[in-house]
Amino acid sequence: METFGGSKQEGRRLTLPDPGLRSPEPDLTSPCFALPCQTAVSHMDVQGYKWICWRVWLCYIGAVLSLGLLLLLFKWRPRWGVLARCRQCPLPMADIILLRDDFGEQHVLTVLTEEVDEEGLGQTTGEGNEYEWRDTVQLHKEEKLLLRYYMFQGIRYVWMVRKGAFCKVSVLNDDWSCAELHQMQQGLSCQEQSSRRKVYGQNLIDVPVKSYLQLLFEEVLNPFYMFQVCSIILWMSDKYYYYAACIFIISLISIAISLYEIRKQSTTLHKMAQLIVPVTVRRNTGEEESVSSVDLVPGDCILIPPEGLLLPFDAALLAGECMVNESMLTGESIPVMKTPLPAAGERYCTEAQRRHTLFCGTQAIQAKGGCPGGRGALAVVVRTGFFTAKGDLVSSILYPQAINFRFYRDAIKFLLLLGVLALGGTIYSIVMLSLSNATVVEIVIRSLDIVTIIVPPALPAAITTGTIYAQSRLKKQGIFCISPPRINVCGKVSLFCFDKTGTLTEEGLDVWGVMEATGNTFSELVPDPRLLPPGHMLTSLACCHTVALLGGQQLGDPLELKMIESTGWELEEPEGEDERAHAEFGGRRVLAVMRPPPQELLPQDISMSQAVAIIQRFPFSSALQRMSVITVAPGGQVAAAFLKGAPEMVASHCIQESMPAEFSSTLRSFASEGFRVLALAYKPLDEKTDLNSMSRDKVERDMCFLGLLVMKNQVKPESPEVISILRQARLRTVMVTGDNILTAVNVARSCGMVASHEKVIFVHASPPTGQSPAVLKFHLGEGGVEADASQQEAMDVLSQGLYQSGVSYHLAVNGKSFSALCDFFPEYMPKVLMRATVYARMAPDQKTQLVTALKQLNYRVGMCGDGANDCGALRAADVGVSLSEAEASVASPFTSKTDNISCVPLLIREGRCSLVTSFSLFKYMALYSLIQFASVLILYTVKTNLGDLQFLFFDLALVTLLAIVMGKGGPSNELHPQRPPASLFALPVALSLLLHTLFLILTQVAALLITYSQSWFVPLNSTLAGAANLPNMEDTSVFAVSGFQYIFISIIVTKGYPYKKPLYTNVLFVFLLLILFAAMFLLLLFPLTILHRILQLYEITDMNYKLLLLALVALNFFTCYLLEVLIDHGVLNCLRTRGQHMSKKQYKRLDNLLSESPSWPPLDQPLSSPQCTVIGLS
Repeated sequence: METFGGSKQEGRRLTLPDPGLRSPEPDLTSPCFALPCQTAVSHMDVQGYKWICWRVWLCYIGAVLSLGLLLLLFKWRPRWGVLARCRQCPLPMADIILLRDDFGEQHVLTVLTEEVDEEGLGQTTGEGNEYEWRDTVQLHKEEKLLLRYYMFQGIRYVWMVRKGAFCKVSVLNDDWSCAELHQMQQGLSCQEQSSRRKVYGQNLIDVPVKSYLQLLFEEVLNPFYMFQVCSIILWMSDKYYYYAACIFIISLISIAISLYEIRKQSTTLHKMAQLIVPVTVRRNTGEEESVSSVDLVPGDCILIPPEGLLLPFDAALLAGECMVNESMLTGESIPVMKTPLPAAGERYCTEAQRRHTLFCGTQAIQAKGGCPGGRGALAVVVRTGFFTAKGDLVSSILYPQAINFRFYRDAIKFLLLLGVLALGGTIYSIVMLSLSNATVVEIVIRSLDIVTIIVPPALPAAITTGTIYAQSRLKKQGIFCISPPRINVCGKVSLFCFDKTGTLTEEGLDVWGVMEATGNTFSELVPDPRLLPPGHMLTSLACCHTVALLGGQQLGDPLELKMIESTGWELEEPEGEDERAHAEFGGRRVLAVMRPPPQELLPQDISMSQAVAIIQRFPFSSALQRMSVITVAPGGQVAAAFLKGAPEMVASHCIQESMPAEFSSTLRSFASEGFRVLALAYKPLDEKTDLNSMSRDKVERDMCFLGLLVMKNQVKPESPEVISILRQARLRTVMVTGDNILTAVNVARSCGMVASHEKVIFVHASPPTGQSPAVLKFHLGEGGVEADASQQEAMDVLSQGLYQSGVSYHLAVNGKSFSALCDFFPEYMPKVLMRATVYARMAPDQKTQLVTALKQLNYRVGMCGDGANDCGALRAADVGVSLSEAEASVASPFTSKTDNISCVPLLIREGRCSLVTSFSLFKYMALYSLIQFASVLILYTVKTNLGDLQFLFFDLALVTLLAIVMGKGGPSNELHPQRPPASLFALPVALSLLLHTLFLILTQVAALLITYSQSWFVPLNSTLAGAANLPNMEDTSVFAVSGFQYIFISIIVTKGYPYKKPLYTNVLFVFLLLILFAAMFLLLLFPLTILHRILQLYEITDMNYKLLLLALVALNFFTCYLLEVLIDHGVLNCLRTRGQHMSKKQYKRLDNLLSESPSWPPLDQPLSSPQCTVIGLS
């Protein structure tokens, strides 16, 4: 058995995880494992098979004898092909892998091998694994060790003997710690790089661009086109030459267009994905070498040039700083400052260390401070190829997630139902043709022809027409979509989550004032920071940031730019070999210098401060909710650390003696008025210590509280209007933010999520401690000085019975309480989710967790954010909308160029329009098939059939043209409270199709009976069958009636209000209807024309008969139209079972339950978790 295993290796060696150190054991049938740092974890069923020579030859013979049909069957059913040619075997011995992915699709993959020599393997996997691979080599008498792997969706899976499974190759370096990454600064040798490349493969995101011949072969073998080929052969054998020729030409045009589009998209994606640039790497000899980015492997030490680089890898930044544009990744147009990775012993994770990680596909604008002379930066490669951030984006486009949407599932079921109906029609036609003494060949041809009529091959293409139109309209509105099927899902969204800052509120903030802490209290609010006396507070405002200079222009977070602007201080950065700044500050490595404004620009009585140099930065993290810097004064003296962040977080890192007594009440006062509040702190440092190597934890502990920076964050003018539209449409709106809970509540009231008369109840959940169990509590107000008033208000609420009076309330939850609820109060979690509108201080992973939890309640969840901290939630939502300048980003399936949430109602309206259009087209194509099915069976009964050109006239001139233009109507200008249906088997839809079909068939039968009753009626020639006895009266009557039915049924199923604009606004559709109605009137009422001869119609001169048929058609139209109107108005609801209808959606059942529970939530009543007790904890 060839194996590839290993053990933990020090320094720059790769680490092979030891399964003995993990608990619990992973699923050995899965090729990958739930790794904490990976957001997308697959759980795929993998089985190993080995070729059996005689079976393979037997299949070849069978393929020849079946004229290739056996191979075609194996292509459509990969599992059958594997079972026919292979036998199952253990995975380590497999030649072929049969893989079932997360969506149930089966794939046949070949196990590949790569020779790795003994020395190369030792250098790649670590010397601790030496004896294990030596035994394996001796057992198989091989001089080389074989690495066994397979490729799936661009990802390489390698066999790992200790895990007993094929694992993603990235698992080899998954346990690297931050300290180990820092040890890799010495670089790899050429031999080490070559050995690792054999294991990891090339650093290439390869999107294959197939030749037109390959694409043609694959397209023709598609079941749809194979069905078309069989149908064309069948029609040719039945002498329908014109029809077969037209369908053949249309199919060729369709294939040509399809091949062109596929090739064009593949070429575009290939150019976008492929990124090959020269990169400078450091070798273990200390030399620098320029290599192609294709040759890079995890562990390579890279030098980022000062002018920046389009990054072809994911890398951990080890030395220096990088300003990076990550708009491709997050949709956030503001450049991000990346700082060196701390050399701690904790495990490295790209998500946890985002501010220290350079992502593939992003643009490093500038780099500095990492190499001798202060130029450039140093990084080590941690991910390559499809494992990178850009690889993840390309993979999501190439292999999109299957959408669990009921409409698509029901469409497949309905096709199967039509297939069953076709079987019934086939049996009927066999019986009728047998009674008419038809030949066996004729019976076979006619019976199979029924299948081509009842199962319309164009149905899947037709129902996507509405989506294509919607996507085009959205693009014109600046909304780009990389997953078109999700447009229909937008029509069913029932809840929308919104980020706050930059989404509901303006991105930029205005400084409202500074409140400095003096002793045990706060001083008066200073409206302009320039009025602050020189001191730590002013210095912290000027220095505690990650703003950088690019071409003399300041780049960074808008909040920090405003903060610096308010102080009047100027930012300088040392350039290249310029040692003056370093010398000015005691020879220390300086990242940036903040200089105060000249004395003449300062207010009177304010003395001038001294310049300060920033020598170390710890950037802001959403998870930590803080950032810090280390500064020194001129001469390298007076070193200090400054901390800035969320007030609660900063307070937790300050010594108690420095905290003002009224901190909580002051913070509540500002937050409740909607101000954005940041706290600042500092502590002196010993300048004799190595300030550049201090850990973040050591720097940020035992700080002295300085005061509060108060900023005003205005709600965007579009936000209240959009929220009002959504609430009127009965769409729940939820705010998910990282800001203070009181600020969030204030913004929720300002934008209309919480009305002025509605109560806000705060949820506090705390985890268990050694002395007390976990506690959950609901109360009005946020404690402190308002506690008494809130308690009295709560008593008033209970005593007055406002729950019973229908006064609504909203819950507000912070991140800590959310975590405690998830862990210790899962039984209360659904109820909280049902009533919570504000989620504050939520970390990015908590936002994702919230969206997932809401989806588990059967909500269709939308999420709108700026993409920076919301990537996980945007991708987890059913509909994710990123507000970004980019046309597509990894953040979400929808990207809007507008910087406000006005795109949300538009997207929902387009989704509803697209869904209703898809329903209309589906019903139309189904009814078209049933009309033609009925016509053919009726005519079979009287031993005739529609003619060649008659079929052509119906299918192309009528149905195809109508299907193309009927979906062109745009969405309604308003959002209706009722969402459109998504199930084709819902009672209104199913009965509508059934009753329409019944009336349509009865009308055709009535037309035939009316024809029989005429005194001038002449029966057809019974010695001929099918189209051979055309023209005849029976065919002409059925043709006339069914022709009108194809036209008017398109009017009936085309829905307008409340989801689409009225039918008359679709000018092209109305124009086509007039032309087609005119054509049918001409064929029915007027004397013999050239069209009658071409279509082989019988000349009937009786005008009274023609008018009678026209009246029958009109009656059929008005009957079907009235039926559809009654169904739309809910007349069929009386057919439901008596009693209250219980919804299948969990959130609706919970809503009913809560509305009947006037005592929930229990205010100011501590609730204990049944999962843990004090005894259990002790």
